[in-house]
Amino acid sequence: MCAICGIVNFDPSDLVDRTLIERMARTLVHRGPDDEGFLVDGQAGLGFRRLSIIDLSGGHQPIFNEDNSAAIVFNGEIYNYRDLAAELTSAGHVFRTRSDTETILHAYDEFGDECVQHLRGMFGFAIWDRRLRRLLLARDRMGVKPLYYYRNSRFLAFASEIKALLEIPGVPHEVDQEAFDQYLSIRYVPGPRTMFKGIFRLQPGHTLVADGSGVHIRKYWDIDYSERTSESPQQIAERFEALLEESVRLRLISEVPLGVFLSGGLDSSAILATMKKVAPGQRIKTFSVGYETSGQGVEEACELEYAGIAARAMEADHYEYRLGPKDFQESISDLVWHLDEPLADASCIPLHFVARLAREHVTVVLSGEGADEILGGYAIYPKMLALDRATRNIPVLGRLAGRFSSLAPTESLRRYLRMAGKPLNEGYRGVCRGFSIETMQRLVGEDRMWQAERQLTDTFSGHFRAAGSASPLNRMLYVDAKVWLPDDLLLKADKMTMANSLELRVPFLDHKLVEFAASLPDNCKLNDGTGKALLRNAMRPVLPEAILKRPKKGFSVPISSWLRGPMREFTRDHLLSADSACNSWLDRGEVERIVEEHEQGRVDRAAEIWALLVFQFWHGHFIEDSAQRRRAA
Repeated sequence: MCAICGIVNFDPSDLVDRTLIERMARTLVHRGPDDEGFLVDGQAGLGFRRLSIIDLSGGHQPIFNEDNSAAIVFNGEIYNYRDLAAELTSAGHVFRTRSDTETILHAYDEFGDECVQHLRGMFGFAIWDRRLRRLLLARDRMGVKPLYYYRNSRFLAFASEIKALLEIPGVPHEVDQEAFDQYLSIRYVPGPRTMFKGIFRLQPGHTLVADGSGVHIRKYWDIDYSERTSESPQQIAERFEALLEESVRLRLISEVPLGVFLSGGLDSSAILATMKKVAPGQRIKTFSVGYETSGQGVEEACELEYAGIAARAMEADHYEYRLGPKDFQESISDLVWHLDEPLADASCIPLHFVARLAREHVTVVLSGEGADEILGGYAIYPKMLALDRATRNIPVLGRLAGRFSSLAPTESLRRYLRMAGKPLNEGYRGVCRGFSIETMQRLVGEDRMWQAERQLTDTFSGHFRAAGSASPLNRMLYVDAKVWLPDDLLLKADKMTMANSLELRVPFLDHKLVEFAASLPDNCKLNDGTGKALLRNAMRPVLPEAILKRPKKGFSVPISSWLRGPMREFTRDHLLSADSACNSWLDRGEVERIVEEHEQGRVDRAAEIWALLVFQFWHGHFIEDSAQRRRAA
């Protein structure tokens, strides 16, 4: 696991400054504390930081091909690199190292840009072709690893994290207002946009080429639901288990210690059980996070009991960390810096602390991300399907629901009634919501609120259309796999683990397993209103009933009680001060109302307050502090 960065100037006579590439790479040391490397070749420069996992002695980057005509910097892991290297060796390629990085470069020499089709893993890489004066960027199919870019009329720059791009003179340190309004609506910014004006994410399953003809972005892979399996239920179960075992086995390739993030839910427990099966005799280290057991709502959020049940059943070496409100308060500034862009998911903080705990014992962890998005695990799916059936069968219900949604007593019910008043492809916005339409209107004004709604509708409806004739369930899964998964879940997982120089691997998102899941009938995913039916059945012989029968539970965080109690003054000091960013960007009276309603216990506004706090600290780090540093320089 590593970090990459670089610049390509469009004018061949415009030479890259090596000190600038070095400065960019220094911002990424946490992602790669073990080594660094640079290449400056006239108009192009590549930078690299390394966290050593495979070929500890020979994996220094940039790596060159046999005739030094091309060089690569790479972040990620290619799990099929040994088989691919053997195939390329048979075709006449000569390898200098045992690293997966060199395998990508030889695959590029053999297959060109289609080399990505031969890679099984997670990756963000850059290849500079010195003969063609051409840059190829690529990001893995599901977006496990991030890759950002900025371009203007003079150059294109890229990096694993935005903060490296901000080192370049001329890259704007400005808030994208439209992205900010979308963030308020769903608590993250859907790609390819970021909160920074002009800085974009390369989307999952895409490549970018910069050469003499310009910049060209191409999709090389997608989830296809049109290929339906003809296998029997027994064959489906056997193939699913075989693919999951293969995916886990591949992700055990390492020359450093490995462990598992264990939440006590089905997904991470399944990864642990599968690890134990494919690596018998190995005592696995597991890591969980909980909360100090005092205060209303804390016990409900704490999952350590179930994590302990799973760890004991699998005879794991189990480690725990308990968080308190002081941990949250003292770490938010540092965590927002690592995130690069506002992401109002409070589970970032426990994830950071459990990653820090794990790094004391291992360098690589496996986790259960992705199971819900490929196997229908979220509770919203059966609810939306029931709403869709009701409004299609009795259209007047949908119209009435939408018309009278504002009269509902809770925001959750209002949201479902609004969705019921629209076709599924217009009403579905994934599993995460932020501020309500009414609150948004008071915070930013009616025009900006409706503009954000239209843009989000276009984004989500576009993914619904791209799913073609897939079933309603699969279309929702596709939307979440394209937006929520890469732009929230995987982004926070990458940033919080790499903040601790820890590599995270996600077996459920192996593309062969994803493609297989896409081919399955709906009842393998959602059965009698319960999601992940196939996974639950596969784990029934090995996992305790307490784990199998647990309903889906997110990474709960007891911030509601903490924001009313020990973090109350902290919240007021940062959100309601005269010089706060929230005071500049949002209606002050509405922000005060949100804070006071939560303090008084009238409405739970914890998620909204957390979104405002994250934006406040992000603005301080990347907009205000950056402006001060530029003025000082």
